[in-house]
Amino acid sequence: MLPILYLATQNKHKVEELRALLENHFTVRDLSSLALTEEIPETGATLTENSLQKARYIAEKFQVSCLADDSGLEVEALGGEPGVYSARYAGEPKDDQANLQLLLHNLQGNTNRNARFVTVLTYFDHSSYYSFEGEIQGTIVKSPRGTQGFGYDPVFQPEMESRTFAEMTLAEKNKIAHRARALEKFKNFLDETQKCADV
Repeated sequence: MLPILYLATQNKHKVEELRALLENHFTVRDLSSLALTEEIPETGATLTENSLQKARYIAEKFQVSCLADDSGLEVEALGGEPGVYSARYAGEPKDDQANLQLLLHNLQGNTNRNARFVTVLTYFDHSSYYSFEGEIQGTIVKSPRGTQGFGYDPVFQPEMESRTFAEMTLAEKNKIAHRARALEKFKNFLDETQKCADV
């Protein structure tokens, strides 16, 4: 029987991606079964701080093994923005379309479209926390393309690709994306430390 792992995120799209990547290692559960009614706090100044904060919040509140994710898009011409504020770039409440349109507006006329997606995963298991980072380089296209994915996926074209993330299937995206790369490090850690008996 696979061990149970809770995903410390209220983003259903992240749950879908993480579940697909971890289903052979864990019985993956979202937070709906924990009766969480409040938003998980995200007050850190970096992706690493936010990831750890979310993992610690769920682990201490419910005493369960969990995996937290914090991801951000960093655009070179914007000094690394939106970065840690990616989900709230256009303000509250979170709005993917508003964030995307603000990003394109801020890049108008700029020939430097270089960007990268970064994910930091934090795993809590028996009072210890472990973090894993993944990234992918790419460029920001001038107008949205594709209907898959979420967030900035319609405008992010990964390196060595002619399509945006939103033009790929979830399986295709999961082969190369930042979250998948962080997950690969996490799974290697499980192998090396035998944290998961069914790996």
